[in-house]
Amino acid sequence: MKSLYKKIGVFITSIFLILSISTTNSFAKKIRIALAETPSDELAAFFVALDRAKANGLEYEWTAFADEELAIQAILSGQMDIGFGTPYSAMQKSKAPVRIIFQLSKLKFFPVTSTKYSKLQDLNGEPIMLHSRGGGTDSIANVIEDKLNIKFGTRSYVPGSSNRVAALVAGKTDATIVDLSNKNKLKRLHGDKFNVLPMFEVDASDEALFANVNWIKKNSKDVDIFVKALVSVYKDMDKDPTIIRRETNPDGPIGQLPKEVLDELDGFYTDAVAGGLYSPDGGGMVAAKADMEWYHKAGQLTGNFSDLKVEDFWYMKPLMDAQ
Repeated sequence: MKSLYKKIGVFITSIFLILSISTTNSFAKKIRIALAETPSDELAAFFVALDRAKANGLEYEWTAFADEELAIQAILSGQMDIGFGTPYSAMQKSKAPVRIIFQLSKLKFFPVTSTKYSKLQDLNGEPIMLHSRGGGTDSIANVIEDKLNIKFGTRSYVPGSSNRVAALVAGKTDATIVDLSNKNKLKRLHGDKFNVLPMFEVDASDEALFANVNWIKKNSKDVDIFVKALVSVYKDMDKDPTIIRRETNPDGPIGQLPKEVLDELDGFYTDAVAGGLYSPDGGGMVAAKADMEWYHKAGQLTGNFSDLKVEDFWYMKPLMDAQ
């Protein structure tokens, strides 16, 4: 009898270990995504791509960090797997094998101010509100200073263009830089109270996806599913921007946004596509070269520009395989 109990005990222990290993492997396959802000209309296309990737077997979880700098640090520390942002400075300084794999959006941003300012030169010495330290709007401010030989005053940071517009309307700032959609919304609702200052053309990345290249290679199957889903959404969106609203999961994080935000999704993506905010092919070499030139001028990449190499900042294979 004792022998029987012993065999049963061994069997149960074996089953427990098998289940434990299976569960561990299941969790190990779930990629961890670090968002640089909470879900908003700007992320609707990204979540549509996540749904398509999930339908093809991708398991994931996401965490919204307070700003881009925290999301970048989460990738560098190994706390998260894939991050949002343009971590050129962090990649160069840390020398970590972190690489960009997809351009999510371009730097189509606009300086908006109270009516006390009418041109960018008026902002010399004046405080300005930006998205995040070291992020896209921070780099725009740096290049404005360089091109116009001015110097902004105190820089404060509030993630999300809509939040910065709210701060502008509430009188908490007199100058900020916002995206295309929120610029259009501000003009439509408060056109006589604020100015959109003339701005030079910018084609570099505002948001991109990046990860440790060793993790990318180790998880190439999941990365390929993810990038192919992104490419498919961006190409479909380029042909018909309304597909984002139609494919948004009503039970997902975007579907839970206020009705007035969801009602504006068609307009948001129609304006964004028309304004050249997205590259249908995920940016690739064109984006990489534009990024290096821009972020070098912005001061986030240092040293001689001629010494900068695309392969030190981008890993092109997943994107090339997805075309």
